[in-house]
Amino acid sequence: MMRQSKIERKTTETEIKINFNLDGSGRASIKTGIGFLDHMLTLFAFHGNFDLDVYCNGDLQVDDHHTVEDIALSLGQAFKQALGDKIGIKRYSSLYIPMDECLCRTVIDISNRPHFVYKVDYSRERVGTLDTQNVAEFFKSFVNEARITLHIELLYGGNDHHKVEAIFKSFARCLNEATMIDSNQIRSTKGVL
Repeated sequence: MMRQSKIERKTTETEIKINFNLDGSGRASIKTGIGFLDHMLTLFAFHGNFDLDVYCNGDLQVDDHHTVEDIALSLGQAFKQALGDKIGIKRYSSLYIPMDECLCRTVIDISNRPHFVYKVDYSRERVGTLDTQNVAEFFKSFVNEARITLHIELLYGGNDHHKVEAIFKSFARCLNEATMIDSNQIRSTKGVL
């Protein structure tokens, strides 16, 4: 079973191409125009064992919001498409990931019910050229298109770079675990997800 997808999205604000493989090896080729986002998506692919190609030409002369949001919308669509019928997936995952002084807790339910809880505070407006408020926008947009429930809580930490890195690593590992196949049935008493 090949759990892969390709997404192309073109608007007046962004042009995006994504290739996504849920069952990859952690390989990434990322070009978003936002260096720190490139770094986070590379970490996402590596720690999730996903193969991921992302190309985006966005209106960065305005700011980074449209690029971040549209990449996340497209990645959420790619994830949902690659996941397919969800037969046999674990569905749930929760874990803690440290990044030096930071500790992040992430909990996922691949439920077909989009819901997002985000409890993270930052001390800076930006990490590199990525606006820290757009980290929440990234995950909210992903959740809405992927149709998952996602809770992210930064329990403590000081360095904003480390906070965001802990979040992306935790999200990747949690998503990888929730999508692992360990049975031949849908993990729902309703019979559908």
